[in-house]
Amino acid sequence: MPATNISSRMSIVLVHGGFVDGSGWAAVYKLLKKDGYDVTVVQNPTLSLADDVAVTRRAIAAQGGPVLLVGHSYGGAVITEAGTDPKVAGLVYIAAFAPDSGESVSSLIKDPPPGAAVPPILPPRDGFLFLDPAKFHFSFAADVDADTAAFMASSQVPWGVEALAGTISQPAWRTKPSWYLVSTEDRMIPPDAQRAMSKRAGSTVVEAKGSHSIYVSQPKAVSDLIEKAAHAVAIAAH
Repeated sequence: MPATNISSRMSIVLVHGGFVDGSGWAAVYKLLKKDGYDVTVVQNPTLSLADDVAVTRRAIAAQGGPVLLVGHSYGGAVITEAGTDPKVAGLVYIAAFAPDSGESVSSLIKDPPPGAAVPPILPPRDGFLFLDPAKFHFSFAADVDADTAAFMASSQVPWGVEALAGTISQPAWRTKPSWYLVSTEDRMIPPDAQRAMSKRAGSTVVEAKGSHSIYVSQPKAVSDLIEKAAHAVAIAAH
């Protein structure tokens, strides 16, 4: 769905999650750019939620018009907090956390549902978390080719314990329209948890069969939802 005269004024800001950096958005970025959208990829350091929200808000401030905020995984917590910015017109969650006021990623993952896959997070080292590289492909990127998954495992970004513990003050989804892509084969955030968070947020929900890294493995499904959201918020604002 190429950008129209109305939706092309919408800037799209992509926010990555934990253990990875913004380069995972490359294929989604290319598809959005090809369809005429202005796209920014945030390189949030994942040291603390407050820092990541500040970096994302700077990216929002740099845009010329209204913004559609997109978050993957922990990036969902970042956009939930940063999305209250007046320039943000809507939110898109890609297999992401959508915490409520007072919640954090830590509180949301504390009690996994019975039978749910448990992410292979290693014990903290100096206040930072990593995934077990030997289990990264299976847990984080099962539908990504082996070479790419191996590179992702070897280039992990340390995820600060403070980032997981950061709580939401005012969830943007309470006042902004949202969309949510549920990844039905996710072994990091249980699909039922994704469904519960998206329902609570009142999101427009799409489901796709994919791993937690669906933004890498299925960029077309991800960009399609982002573009639908961009059209919807642009028309509503026009």
